[in-house]
Amino acid sequence: MVGGNAVSNTAAAGGSGRKLLEILNVRVIGSGEKVVVLSHGFGTDQSAWNRIIPFLQRDHRIVLYDLVCAGSVNPDHFDFRRYTTLDAYADDLILIIDSLNIDCCFFVGHSVSAMIGILAAIRRPDLFLKLVLIGASPRFLNDRDYHGGFDQGDAEQVFEAMEANYEAWVRGYAPLAVGADVPAAVREFSRTLFNMRPDISLFVSKSVFNSDLRGVLGLVRVPCCIVQTSRDESVPISVVAHLKAHLGGRTTVEILNTEGHLPHLSAPALLAPVLRRALSR
Repeated sequence: MVGGNAVSNTAAAGGSGRKLLEILNVRVIGSGEKVVVLSHGFGTDQSAWNRIIPFLQRDHRIVLYDLVCAGSVNPDHFDFRRYTTLDAYADDLILIIDSLNIDCCFFVGHSVSAMIGILAAIRRPDLFLKLVLIGASPRFLNDRDYHGGFDQGDAEQVFEAMEANYEAWVRGYAPLAVGADVPAAVREFSRTLFNMRPDISLFVSKSVFNSDLRGVLGLVRVPCCIVQTSRDESVPISVVAHLKAHLGGRTTVEILNTEGHLPHLSAPALLAPVLRRALSR
């Protein structure tokens, strides 16, 4: 498990690991034997967990980091050739965990990070005690007998809107994504979306929409807990049924009685006890 000051105790880690900890603003906070890695979704950064941390830090050592596409990371570190698929993000996650000398951990991933966690757990199941998947989707586009929530035309309209006027797109998208009538959450999500460089935001959106991880779900052997709101504009409830039916590990489902794709921003008091319960076993 992680030692006292985990980020400073990485002397044994390779240079690339130490550098990545710095680039992705890795922080380790809280106390307790159990380690939990919190990984944010598209359009946010690690600050998205600020309202959740107080519920977890007494009993857990919490690892926080920013995805390389986040606005809080120097955009010079975003390699457009490397981050074409989610595999590179999974590589980053594994390197962070190894560099912090963590033997095994709980992983909480929101949206695209849920899929990043799945890929990492397939590659290194020894590192993960359990995956908690919030607003997860293996494929956002509809298929013949699969309802992902978006047609190809819907996705193209999103890309065109982002390219034409990124600011206007954010102002329209943020309230839709938050869903619930929580102005503070809309402001916070808008802030982190605006922090992203628009070309990186568009590139990542295309990568996410074009990804299809349905074929690898059966390779997951780690226990999973799927957490979903009762109404999410980005992820229909049918996707939850697909995940539960196809994930290879023991899987449970928790439905939150709230709306939106970002319950950690809009309904932290509702999400926190569900996370504590999921992380207790």
